[in-house]
Amino acid sequence: MRERIWAPLPPLLLLLLLPPPLWGGPPDSPRPELPREPGPLQPFDLLYASGVAAYYSEDYEQAVRDLEAALRSHWRLREVRARCARHCAARRPLAPPGAGPAAELPFFRALLQRARCYRSCQTQRLGGPASRHRVSEDVRSDFQRRVPYNYLQRAYIKLNQLEKAVEAAHTFFMANPEHMEMQQNIENYRTMAGVEALQLVDLEAKPHLESYSAGVKHYEADDFELAIKYFEQALREYFNEDTECRALCEGPHRFEEYEYLGYKAGLYEAIADHYMQVLVCQHECVRELATRPGRLSPIENFLPLHYDYLQFAYYRVGEYVKALECAKAYLLLHPDDEDVLDNVDYYESLLDDTSDPASIEAREDLAMFVKRHKMESELIKSVAEGLGFSYTEPNYWIRCGGRHDENRVPSGVNVEGAEVHGLSMGKRSSPKIDRDLREGGPLLYENITFVYNSEQLNGTQRVLLDNVLSEEQCRELHSVASGIMLVGDGYRGKTSPHTPNEKFEGATVLKALKFGYEGRVPLKSARLFYDISEKARKIVESYFMLNSTLYFSYTHMVCRTALSGQQDRRTDLSHPIHADNCLLDPEANECWKEPPAYTFRDYSALLYMNDDFEGGEFIFTEMDAKTVTASIKPKCGRMISFSSGGENPHGVKAVTKGQRCAVALWFTLDPLYRELERIQADEVIAILDQEQQGKHELNINPKDEL
Repeated sequence: MRERIWAPLPPLLLLLLLPPPLWGGPPDSPRPELPREPGPLQPFDLLYASGVAAYYSEDYEQAVRDLEAALRSHWRLREVRARCARHCAARRPLAPPGAGPAAELPFFRALLQRARCYRSCQTQRLGGPASRHRVSEDVRSDFQRRVPYNYLQRAYIKLNQLEKAVEAAHTFFMANPEHMEMQQNIENYRTMAGVEALQLVDLEAKPHLESYSAGVKHYEADDFELAIKYFEQALREYFNEDTECRALCEGPHRFEEYEYLGYKAGLYEAIADHYMQVLVCQHECVRELATRPGRLSPIENFLPLHYDYLQFAYYRVGEYVKALECAKAYLLLHPDDEDVLDNVDYYESLLDDTSDPASIEAREDLAMFVKRHKMESELIKSVAEGLGFSYTEPNYWIRCGGRHDENRVPSGVNVEGAEVHGLSMGKRSSPKIDRDLREGGPLLYENITFVYNSEQLNGTQRVLLDNVLSEEQCRELHSVASGIMLVGDGYRGKTSPHTPNEKFEGATVLKALKFGYEGRVPLKSARLFYDISEKARKIVESYFMLNSTLYFSYTHMVCRTALSGQQDRRTDLSHPIHADNCLLDPEANECWKEPPAYTFRDYSALLYMNDDFEGGEFIFTEMDAKTVTASIKPKCGRMISFSSGGENPHGVKAVTKGQRCAVALWFTLDPLYRELERIQADEVIAILDQEQQGKHELNINPKDEL
């Protein structure tokens, strides 16, 4: 194991590494008490395991009891940990060391007393040692992804508790927006129970995000009084959540650079290692509080936006002092924002003679927050190199996340009639498009029939072509498919990755060539798979008039077969609505270009091999994943191609009879993400061509060879 060289830490640096007393922002609003179970709190992982076991045993009443108890235990544990951390921070503050030879003893005495207080507090409130509640990463991940609600919604349905099933399903779906089957479940439950949209409740909604969304809604409706109410409430809840987030960061951490059992750092090294992880975690609370459930990326410029909305809302209700305070608060994070600087000048000009503009300062809540944030940032960056780890400060306040209203003025307001000409009317640049969107280039090959373009398919960057394959080629490909495909290939071995009502089989180009070279399928047929995929790539590159080379990202021949006896009253899709390079979020009408999506994909194509099946239509939808904009019936030689982003959500209707086969192709403009198997397939083809050329030079008929 690599040795780590440590420089001795001077006492002053050690003092800097120790946490300051927690600052809680505005006064906390009281958190409602959760219902308490009699006796010691039961560990939520044991209750969760018991609930899942009961579910699979079809004991749905017991499943509901245990899963609900697991959720209560999970939240109770979180509440206790946060409360104890804050209680002990207030009761046992860390005092700076005094003068004298034993100056550090007062600090360590306070440290040990706080640790004892924290352990005692948790033991008392949990009804037993906190160690009983240490759970595995898998269980922790399940609760973070709200998986218990998936079991609960199914159990509630078995017990005919439809409204609770809707709530559980909606709560799960909010953290898993790509789960289209759950969206369909919600629609089915609402129809069965007659539940209106307003009754959909996210049982784990974050209060500050809910209040922020309400504030934006009222702001856009020009109801500035209510907008102010909800934005101010959102800020109180935000700072309360921030305090709780920071308290929870003081829990156990992994020492990533070491095997835990072999970790033998000294006192000061161990304190520094652990505290720096705590401090970075606390510093990252800004990102966590701006991230909606089920997302990896935060809402851009989230905290500053509260003050940006508020400065204009206060102006519109005539409270110019508060408008000025909020505008100056916004400038703490964006000091060079010319629009807001102009607004500050304008607000100052509106003050009466009794108000001194110089005496009106930025809001204290944000001023204290920013001061602490900057101190943390400076400490982390200054200490990082000395402690042997790298740290790059993220840009937490990205400027492109501004109010989405023209000229920073609320949408729907008549600028001329609103008497806001004193405010800055500077234009905001629109987001840049990564590439020019063009189409209509040559199709390159004879006999290919143009069917529909983007406009006719009601979308962007779409094209439908026929006769890309001949009938003979379709039969040959379909024949070779039966010899090379494996169940679950391309789907991590899952037989039915998208629906339990169909079987999925697949094969890659390299596998086809390998089987052809080994004589397990005709080499000519395997080569055809390679050739037609290259043909499709050239057509897509030419038709969309791309200025750079289009590379293969993934090539996959896939057949989906309807399973007999499972087709009655099907409501699911063969492939749920999705986008190919981003995570589709129908609730927010957004598509988040972030992992685990294949963000490097730029264009997609599907080349169909047959039509002797029922169902299986390819569909485009709006971003709501419901409104169908185009439906395409597959047939031999038909190819649909489109750009891979959120502008083209798509899916496949249920295959209810027979087998549907196609060649699926994904392309990228970035050579770094070229398909490795395709590169290897290119090498195999080059070798085969070289061998073939050698045989012709020697006048050897390949058929004469054994």
